[in-house]
Amino acid sequence: VQVPAERPAGQQPVPGTAAPGQPAAPGESEEARAKRRRSREKLRKLLTDGKLEERMVEVEVAQSRMPLVFSPMGMEDMDTNLSDMLEEMLPKKKKRRRVPVSEARRILLQEEMGKLIDMDEVVNEALERVENNGIVFLDEIDKIAGERMKGGPDVSREGVQRDLLPIVEGSTVSTRYGMVQTDHILFVAAGAFHVAKPSDMIPEMQGRFPIRVELESLTAHDFERILVEPKNALTKQYQALLATEGVELTFTPEGVREIARTAAAVNESLENIGARRLHTILTRLLDEVLFEPPVGEARVVVVDVAYVRERLQEIVQDQDLRRYIL
Repeated sequence: VQVPAERPAGQQPVPGTAAPGQPAAPGESEEARAKRRRSREKLRKLLTDGKLEERMVEVEVAQSRMPLVFSPMGMEDMDTNLSDMLEEMLPKKKKRRRVPVSEARRILLQEEMGKLIDMDEVVNEALERVENNGIVFLDEIDKIAGERMKGGPDVSREGVQRDLLPIVEGSTVSTRYGMVQTDHILFVAAGAFHVAKPSDMIPEMQGRFPIRVELESLTAHDFERILVEPKNALTKQYQALLATEGVELTFTPEGVREIARTAAAVNESLENIGARRLHTILTRLLDEVLFEPPVGEARVVVVDVAYVRERLQEIVQDQDLRRYIL
């Protein structure tokens, strides 16, 4: 849809930039019309080359006034459906906004795409894809497994499992877009199972997950890769955060390796929470720099092996202190 929509949106001049293409005035000379055509082509070339992206123009946009509808808890879907219905019934007002050319391009593109999209076709295709290619991931499934309790203030774990059972087995679920059959949807459940075991779940639920896979714990080498390879790795995030304060943060390969080794050691001796351990380890490592950034000439912080051991050695050695480092 975007490619056909960009064509008409790009062919029309952005409102407010100029209007050299209006019909010729009575008695206008050929020279004036030629001059206006040259101006129009010059303006179009500047727009195509992106040299007017920061210029402010006025565009007309639809003003959405969706009324607020409040309903009892558990009936939020009715709020959304009623709001959508009222929004379609009420006339949309236009308002003028002064925005840069780059923003005006986006607004015009969205309007053109809205004209080309058939929402009924989109909903039908979405329902078909969900029923035949849908994947539902049930995380923290171990939290509803455990010993059966006959009473108490807590939510019944067995009751939650029995509520999930019809959906996993295959049933028809009502959604705001229509009825969805879950017979061919793939259900994947995952959990740490530190306290409970998969066998603690009710037999019916166990039978609906016939394939079981046990994952290995993250090693120090895995932690090192997590700190270095991802585009949004934690080390890169902290470097960008401190760069806003004018502080240059550098991690040496040996320092990253020591951080990974410390995280793996704490996970082995305490509860194994996986890669989430890196968040608290790095926060403890850099809390002094984060709350009191260096000033003056010492605005370069190098995290090497000595830096890591100086600030984290106490955590590794002190058993009582280590339990409070989540």
